[in-house]
Amino acid sequence: MARLLFIAFLALGAAISSCGGSGPQAQRAAIGRIAESYVRLSLVLGQYDPDYVDAYIGPEEWKPAPLPDGEEHLIPAAELASQADALVRELDAVDVSVLSDLEKRRVRFLRAHILSMKARIELVGGAEMTFDEESKALYGAVAPPADIDALDAALAELDSLVPGEGDLSGRVEAYRAGFEIPKDRIDAVFTRAIEEARSRTLPHIPLPEGESFDKEYVTGVSWGAYNWYKGNYRSLIQVNVELPVYIGSPLGLAVHEGYPGHHVQNVLVEKNMLEDQGWMEYTVQPLYCPQATLNEGGANYGIRIAFTEEERIAFIRDVLFPLAGLDPAEAEEYLRFEKLTRDMRGARTEAVRLYLDGKMTREEANAFLQKYALMSEARADMYLRFGEKYRSYVVTYDVGLVLIKNYMEREAGEDSARRWNLLSDLYSVPHLPADLE
Repeated sequence: MARLLFIAFLALGAAISSCGGSGPQAQRAAIGRIAESYVRLSLVLGQYDPDYVDAYIGPEEWKPAPLPDGEEHLIPAAELASQADALVRELDAVDVSVLSDLEKRRVRFLRAHILSMKARIELVGGAEMTFDEESKALYGAVAPPADIDALDAALAELDSLVPGEGDLSGRVEAYRAGFEIPKDRIDAVFTRAIEEARSRTLPHIPLPEGESFDKEYVTGVSWGAYNWYKGNYRSLIQVNVELPVYIGSPLGLAVHEGYPGHHVQNVLVEKNMLEDQGWMEYTVQPLYCPQATLNEGGANYGIRIAFTEEERIAFIRDVLFPLAGLDPAEAEEYLRFEKLTRDMRGARTEAVRLYLDGKMTREEANAFLQKYALMSEARADMYLRFGEKYRSYVVTYDVGLVLIKNYMEREAGEDSARRWNLLSDLYSVPHLPADLE
């Protein structure tokens, strides 16, 4: 209870300070104290929800004392939600009319993230929401229903492309097996892919000196790859090698987790928001928040900015296929197959939505993923484990991609330099998903 009282004291301090003057400096000071209280409350939530804080690069003294053994399951949801409500009230009391446009964006961003945090508090505390209600509350995004007719049409096209006899999913799995990267070549392929992605990003998005990453190969997790941001412009990128890694994956992973994806996003946030602006809310990166929609969408869209389709095909064919010990003569047919399978991505979100909403059993969801997402039974099981753990987070990938794709096409068209500038701006200035609609 002392911890909760301390947070309440911080919020009260922000309220008193905001009343101490009406000028820009007084309002900025109030926002700063609200931001600190938001970070501290996020860290408290993280004690009860271990996945909530994806990264923290702030002061050590802001971290709460460890919970006594056994109390991590006893979240005081009502008290924490009340603290979030109090922070929103303090923020709404700020006179934004005296602030710059950038500072107004900051206030909107901070408010949306406090409300998202409150929703997560309630969910961890046992509140029930439908899949769509949850995704709207946490990420500011709702996935449209999957177009089954379009999925069936894509399956029909794949049926004519994939050789062999029998059901399509089995033939797809057999076809993919011919393009598996041998375990002892995965590192060479991924390393070369991330080098290329980096070399194409830095001329357009200059990064601070010393930015770098380490990489590891792991098993026993439900995701394909993960970027763990460590601060000081450094990331740890982990790649899951438990299931077969196919030749079409490493370049996408290199872009998504590295350049111009999550590593670049986090470096720009640390440099521009935290160091240059001094906005302490950016010391914490919640996993479940509206920013995730733009982060995942931007990371997915990054390959379309870094490579034209012709450049992507040529690099995979001429560089990665030989590194993997595969025949480059088979590359273009395989990449056409891979492009068609990407069109099935909407099936993934739909399967998790129907499963979590109780409209499909787990076995039915697995079968749905095998049919419409063309996953093996083992990969479908891994994806459902991801959905069970991270729930509606799955919407951030596809909804975020469509949101950013439409935004780029509307604002930049085919202007490559403009698209790079817009991408950099998305991670250097506070944005919410609604800003791109």
